Amino acid sequence: MKNIRNTKIMQNTKIMLDKRINSSTKKMRNTKKIPMIILILLMLISFSGCGKLDVIRDYSIKSFDKILTLSGDRVKTDESATSWSIYAPDQTARMVLSKDYSKSNLDVSIETDAKPFLKAGLDGTKLPKGMLVGDKIIVGTNLGETALSYEKEPTPLEIYKKIVSFSRDHLKYHAKLDHFGIDLTNGNVFEWAKNTATNDKDIVFVLNPQVFIDAGVDPNKVEGWLFAKVETMDSNGKKIQVDKFLKPFNLDSKPNKNSK
Repeated sequence: MKNIRNTKIMQNTKIMLDKRINSSTKKMRNTKKIPMIILILLMLISFSGCGKLDVIRDYSIKSFDKILTLSGDRVKTDESATSWSIYAPDQTARMVLSKDYSKSNLDVSIETDAKPFLKAGLDGTKLPKGMLVGDKIIVGTNLGETALSYEKEPTPLEIYKKIVSFSRDHLKYHAKLDHFGIDLTNGNVFEWAKNTATNDKDIVFVLNPQVFIDAGVDPNKVEGWLFAKVETMDSNGKKIQVDKFLKPFNLDSKPNKNSK
């Protein structure tokens, strides 16, 4: 009888030990699964983020290259060979790209004819210093003091690639217009179409009108510029309407019909 009891006790003990071992093994497996799941999720997020950045970079570079092609001989280097310019079809405005940030005051800028603003009431003495130079209005931004170097010739496309690499925070995407843009700060932007085949505004010179209004300009009387409300995002990501001066062009033909 004792042998039978001992055998049963041993069998029960073995069953209990097996259960404990199986339970511990399951816990260990589950514990191993958790960091593995976290690792997989982190990898997916990382790959997703990288893919998004690459798409934005690739599309903006490709679309900018298309603008250069459509602009043709309106893409010119200046006499000192320190910058490139993309001129509007009517020659009343241009966007200027510096080849070397260490040698320029404004690394990216818009330069436009001051006459329409003067005729609309502009008092040049009320503009910020350096904004009215001769018969030109100039707005722009400094991207740093880096002495840029290039593996190839410093073409406008290669210069833009430097902006993508070093000044990404100055690149914008305007979803409503399907435009990329270089933010020149203070509400001034140079924009271009992501897809010129489906967009009738291939390039747009954008100026903040408030500084001109404060200097006496009647915004509805500036010839060649459209004074309009534009949808944008505020610092909290909320959609808002802001006033802008716009000079849009379709590069396949004449200035956009919305331009005065």
